[in-house]
Amino acid sequence: MSTPHPLNQAVIAQALHDLRNGQLRRCKAMGFGDKELDALKQPALVSVLVNASVSWCTVLVNQDVLKRLLSQMQDVEQEIATVDRMLRLGASTEMVSRFHGLTHQEVALRRDILGLPKRKGRHPVLDEAEDAALWKHWKAAIGERRMALDDDTAMLSLAMDLAEALTLPMSVVWAAIRNWIDQGLV
Repeated sequence: MSTPHPLNQAVIAQALHDLRNGQLRRCKAMGFGDKELDALKQPALVSVLVNASVSWCTVLVNQDVLKRLLSQMQDVEQEIATVDRMLRLGASTEMVSRFHGLTHQEVALRRDILGLPKRKGRHPVLDEAEDAALWKHWKAAIGERRMALDDDTAMLSLAMDLAEALTLPMSVVWAAIRNWIDQGLV
């Protein structure tokens, strides 16, 4: 005896699921007509379709949707890497929440996963030498990168780079940059 074709079984299972849940349009979008949908109400005819060894349907891959889904995965991986980098560099929970929408609990969990120590209170403010060095590096970088001061995403990337280069907590770097922009010191 020949074995049933698995694609037939999958399509029938999906069609029956959709019908049970009132999704008639989805069944029609798969290619079922009114006569075929009526046949799915009869167990004997469903059995014939499910147990057919010849495939009576085809699969069509939507290349555009497939590419979009695959690129979303890369975007998610990039976002995770960015959040991890921010946390390692000392970003505040509020910063991560603002830019990536994570809750305080999710940020705490990410910190635990990364093995970062629990923070208590705020990072100390910059001393005069640190402030001067940060200003010098920030001013040069915004000129080199030709950055718009209202581009928060680009400014966040720059803040990460400066925090890393100057070994300063990112939340302190961000606060200083935002303060300079708010005061119009550019």
